[in-house]
Amino acid sequence: MPPGVRDSRIAAGAPDGCAGTMSRMMPAGFGFERLHHVQLAIPPGGEERCRAFWGGVLGMTELDKPAALAARGGCWFRGGGVEVHLGVEGQFVPARKAHPGFLVKDLRTLAGALEAAGIDVVWDGEFPGHARFYADDPFGNRLEFLEPAP
Repeated sequence: MPPGVRDSRIAAGAPDGCAGTMSRMMPAGFGFERLHHVQLAIPPGGEERCRAFWGGVLGMTELDKPAALAARGGCWFRGGGVEVHLGVEGQFVPARKAHPGFLVKDLRTLAGALEAAGIDVVWDGEFPGHARFYADDPFGNRLEFLEPAP
């Protein structure tokens, strides 16, 4: 197994639930293909701020939500094979630690666009082999943007 990669064995009662001796078997034919979307919570009435950030600053395309889901509020965006769903949560609390990590092309240009829009960019050089920074969406949800180092 490559360095830094854990196997899928899980021990019953293991403190972190990630390592041990019991082999975890998936059904024949099952396999992950790709991530379909990431969902982030937003406060009620936050859709226009989402449109300004995800559509305006980040240049993503807004998607039409299915009619059955549109009544719940929120909005969906897609760009470069990435889909982000913003869902209304009545008792909204921003995700400060949990976050999506977006692999991007031309990280420095993105950082400049975010800063030009008044969004703080916090660089972090601790992810091996990548340049990366963190920024918050308009509601304080943490976002990570990274690019492989040359």
